[in-house]
Amino acid sequence: MSAESLVVEVVRSGFVESTHRARMLAVDAAGSPVRVHGAVDVLVSPRSSLKPLQGLGMVRAGLDLDGELLALACASHTGEPFHVEGARRILAGAGLDESALRCPADLPEDTASRERVLRAGGDPSPLYMNCSGKHSAMLATCAANDWPLETYLSPAHPLQRALRDTVEELTGERVAATGVDGCGAPLFFVSMVGVTRSFRALVQAGEGTPERRIADAFRAHPEWTSGTAKPEARLMRALPGLLLKSGAEAFDAFAFGDGRAGAVKIEDGGYRARMPATVEALRALGFEADVLDELATGVLFGGGQPVGEVRLRR
Repeated sequence: MSAESLVVEVVRSGFVESTHRARMLAVDAAGSPVRVHGAVDVLVSPRSSLKPLQGLGMVRAGLDLDGELLALACASHTGEPFHVEGARRILAGAGLDESALRCPADLPEDTASRERVLRAGGDPSPLYMNCSGKHSAMLATCAANDWPLETYLSPAHPLQRALRDTVEELTGERVAATGVDGCGAPLFFVSMVGVTRSFRALVQAGEGTPERRIADAFRAHPEWTSGTAKPEARLMRALPGLLLKSGAEAFDAFAFGDGRAGAVKIEDGGYRARMPATVEALRALGFEADVLDELATGVLFGGGQPVGEVRLRR
């Protein structure tokens, strides 16, 4: 174990052009640290990596979703047609439509879906925004409790207070600060240690509990939690029992059913360095698969040809 950060380097034409430092925590089935790099006990914003905990808070508050729609409620999706239709279904189940959403309008992240919308003369919509599943579920939870809909993003709203309580319970930490996420929802500052603890709690809960419902929905429907071609979905398809959720500014959190778990944060938010560091965390826990070899490095192009890579410094 090391207190020093991992280094992910960007190598172009044989020269190290840039570097990214990564914090990493990996724990074994008993929750004991196997690898530690960087300051994993300081405050950090896990961003969307906390969505499974927010989803849990909503289920506890009466959100009546399962399967793919529950996975979508915890997703950072790419705006593929099934994601958009799923968000509509969540809203319709609560007697609502997209006009109730308070997340920003956007175009799909998925290239083919975005081009399809633009060719059809479509405009940005809150439904295409990557957090629309979560926002739709937040509104459905409010409707189930007769809570105000217009102010559902306020930190003082009963929904957001319940979600904060859930985050504090599962991380075992007091939320030290609250900010505003890119989608407008409150985000909570905790430590990587707390996030890892919370993901272990999700996968180790008893079958049928709200915690396991979240974990099982994630693992059964990985494309609904991110996107068909996203590396998170590829990893969950290839590694049985893996629950993995990414967050903006290059954060990853994961856990397996046996309790092995971890978290990764790229200190400068460099997203291209996230997957090499996450692969290293998974390998530190004894996992090997072809997909890990494929994701351990990112290809750099020059003139349309490969000329370098993003890789962990050895």
